[in-house]
Amino acid sequence: MDFSLSEEQQATGDLARQILADRCTHEHLREIERSGEPRFDRDLWSALGEAGLLGIAIPEQYGGAGLGVLEVAQVLQVAGRHAAPVPLWETLGLAALPLVRFGSDEVAAAWLPRVADGSAVLTAAWQEDDGGGAHGVATTATADGGRFRLDGAKVCVPAAQIADGILIEAVSPDGPGLFLVEVGEGVEVEAAITTAGSPTGHLRLTDAPAALVCAGVEAVAWAFERAVGTQCALALGHAEAMLDLLATYTKERKQFDVPIASFQAVGHRAADSYIDTEAIRLTTLQAVSRLHEDLPSTVEVSVAKFWVAWAGQRITLAAAHLHGGVGADRDYPLARHFTAMKELELDLGGATQHLLRVGAELAAS
Repeated sequence: MDFSLSEEQQATGDLARQILADRCTHEHLREIERSGEPRFDRDLWSALGEAGLLGIAIPEQYGGAGLGVLEVAQVLQVAGRHAAPVPLWETLGLAALPLVRFGSDEVAAAWLPRVADGSAVLTAAWQEDDGGGAHGVATTATADGGRFRLDGAKVCVPAAQIADGILIEAVSPDGPGLFLVEVGEGVEVEAAITTAGSPTGHLRLTDAPAALVCAGVEAVAWAFERAVGTQCALALGHAEAMLDLLATYTKERKQFDVPIASFQAVGHRAADSYIDTEAIRLTTLQAVSRLHEDLPSTVEVSVAKFWVAWAGQRITLAAAHLHGGVGADRDYPLARHFTAMKELELDLGGATQHLLRVGAELAAS
């Protein structure tokens, strides 16, 4: 497969690297993490909006660049590598892509310009404690004139504490769909305490007014696959960062007056981490390339997420192990990638769930 990027795609990644490398220094990130507030740099978010990176997948008529999934993945990969404290994946991968594809003119005009200029944060709520109900979703949507009312609960919603609007998976008498609620009336957000310090939250929806974004199994699956595919790009960036930290530390750390990287066992562990990172890279590129071209991607997306969940933890544990005691230091850069990777491993399904999805697709075909 040829995964070469176009000049425009490379330029998007270069711009993201320039901004995030300058602003996401270890010292600055520690200031944010020690503040006691949710891990969110509003100044950086505004800078990304001014640079046009928040609007890369937004149509030009709404102030964006009109690009696609590959460009979003490029930005997210860089964001993961620098552990950027901004909800890029939540706003772009989880919410903006479905709004661009399915949102009505009214919904698109109300939200997409605000996404592009950085004045709104969006996310999506997929996970529930109760896996029962129709289509495995317990949250319900009831028609109310031209709109809907939602009732139910969602857990572990990324960026829920700082979101202005949330895309909700719910089921109506006509079947499953995605509905957009504005945080406010009928929407209660409870902060979730996470090891990564991310602004995750739990939702309770009580007669919450909502707009229908899309309906039907196929439309919901379309949005879910893009949520997972772009999540894999974010995880790839974290994996690359941990591999870099691992390589640098083992070359500089000495025992018996020689770098520990020269020890055979250390070299083998580092080599395995390199192979795992490349596996995440190639499966993710395969998945997002197919998503970008709007090709059937169910298997490819789940294969990529399997590698993120399974190999991602191998890389994380190897990096921590080879750093020795430093690997457990919360003041060392590895810590934020370690905790972020653990969240990404489990969010939207772990290794077992996605292997089962692959098996179901293979059996059906």
